[in-house]
Amino acid sequence: MAISDGFGRRALRYLESARNLVGCAGGAVGLGLHFAGLGGAWWPGVVAGLYGVGALLTPGPSDSPPPPPPPRPPRPELEALAAYLDTVPLPASAGVDALLAALREAGPGPEAERIVRHRLPVAVDGYLRARTWLPWAGPDAPDPAAELGREVKQLASELD
Repeated sequence: MAISDGFGRRALRYLESARNLVGCAGGAVGLGLHFAGLGGAWWPGVVAGLYGVGALLTPGPSDSPPPPPPPRPPRPELEALAAYLDTVPLPASAGVDALLAALREAGPGPEAERIVRHRLPVAVDGYLRARTWLPWAGPDAPDPAAELGREVKQLASELD
């Protein structure tokens, strides 16, 4: 238990623990014995004893946290995204092909997974939407291809 945990958090953690739940089940058995006419005047001691036995015999939480799951390789997602991007009319100047090659070289990892699953699809979606509305955007609107190129360049720098 950490020292910074307050009394309320520690108490709540114990109330939710397996030890307390098994102890409560033992206490419930003790109450059932009392209502069945067993235990006599000692029934509070029987209930408390069964609670204590249940709580003490239940193993506590392990000290070591479970190991984190191994990172999933983003290869299938990367290849599916690359296949989709081959069908989309993207400007070569944006550098999407170079980013896909860098993602393949980088291998699995949390940053590569974020780029493949979220950030690159959002950037391409933004480019396609901006290109669709470009005729109504006006003469001072930013160039969608340049914006996509900046985003792809930033994604590539985060991958390194």
